[in-house]
Amino acid sequence: MRNTDTKHFQTDMQDPRDTQNEASMTKFLKLGTIMILAAFLAGTVVPGAAMAQTQARVDAKKDWSIFQAGSEGQKICWIVSQPTKTAASRNGKSVQVNRGDIFLMVSIRPADGVVNEVSYLSGYPFKKGSEVGAVVGEKKFTLFTEGENAWSPSAQDDAALIDAFRRGSTAKVEGESTRGTKTFDTFSLSGFSAALEAAAALCK
Repeated sequence: MRNTDTKHFQTDMQDPRDTQNEASMTKFLKLGTIMILAAFLAGTVVPGAAMAQTQARVDAKKDWSIFQAGSEGQKICWIVSQPTKTAASRNGKSVQVNRGDIFLMVSIRPADGVVNEVSYLSGYPFKKGSEVGAVVGEKKFTLFTEGENAWSPSAQDDAALIDAFRRGSTAKVEGESTRGTKTFDTFSLSGFSAALEAAAALCK
């Protein structure tokens, strides 16, 4: 006799596709945020009137600038630094390369429950499937890539990076382009803690 209950089998088990969909959505939101913030910094976004009135570089702490966008309930605050030193190599030889804007950023989005999300804009398309390496002192971290953007894989990784940034003096970031060129960017962490605290106060 046919078991009429089989259609209910495993109804309490999580569909693997749900986990994949969650990961894809998280990746999409992170990528969207990075692109929006970077576009603001590069001056390539023409925002609506309300956003235009509230988006501004509001302060700077040594080598880190502080930005705020949006109004109550939709505020986004972020801090940004550009490299103090860049280098590139291909096949083990030093080369000169043309790159777009290069930013290391930390963003805060209260409406989305996001605190201290670390991201990196390389100024060139990353090699597909490649990872970005970040070194702060003796600590090493890995960032995932998409297009010209990279970010840490989880909130826990963000927290570990933030802790290292607070304690360190420089962050060295290494990536690889679609052409196989390796880049090496050095960011100063002078003023990082003060800038992050200021951004957090703006986006309470």
